[in-house]
Amino acid sequence: MRLEKGNLVARLAETPADLARAQELRHLCFMAARGICRPGGRDVDGYDATSDHVLIKDAAGRPVACFRLAVMAPTGIEQSYSAQFYDLSRLTHFPGMVMELGRFCLHPSVPDPDALRLSWAMIAKLVDAHQIALLFGCTSFPGADPGLHSHALAHLAAHHLAPSAYAPGVRAGAVTLPQSATDPRRALAQMPPLLRSYLGMGGWVSNHAVIDTDLDTLHVFTGLEVARIPPARARALRAIAG
Repeated sequence: MRLEKGNLVARLAETPADLARAQELRHLCFMAARGICRPGGRDVDGYDATSDHVLIKDAAGRPVACFRLAVMAPTGIEQSYSAQFYDLSRLTHFPGMVMELGRFCLHPSVPDPDALRLSWAMIAKLVDAHQIALLFGCTSFPGADPGLHSHALAHLAAHHLAPSAYAPGVRAGAVTLPQSATDPRRALAQMPPLLRSYLGMGGWVSNHAVIDTDLDTLHVFTGLEVARIPPARARALRAIAG
């Protein structure tokens, strides 16, 4: 599976070398901000072996973005990566196939908005291929201190909480989203681009966040019901996907 936009190409990883390039980009993105990035370093975990991986490369063949995905029936959602951090038992009854997205990275020195658009077009192609009804995952904020993201977290609590029928339950280490006044402009500025994309398509989040000390991030569980994506946005993504 392959897509092109401008000078970028997105495709599924096919070889161990492809996976290694994705893991190297993940290491760069997760560790550069902490000052502990090392040449040739990789971000690796046990879920890599059970996932598919997408790489987006530029004209020179450099990876500029990547993510991984796992397709499953909702009854298997409690074996997902996200289920380590959130009680997802309510989602085991979701009506339709589900896809977990994770380890989404954009190269810090190659800020190309087309990379995010092409990533979403690739996701749209995969959604159609597997007849996916729900996208989900952990969306991360850089920096584990909740105070760094107070406006964004309060905005999520006020406007974007999950429907009660599917709301994730709390596991250990949760931080409740603040119920406080917020500045919408500052809230949007604090949100990662991926999360803004989810919300713009009708996505929702858990009512709590989880601190990941290993990656120095704070994340919220994020769900996007495919049927709720605005038709115009769905058409635009499918147009890129061909």
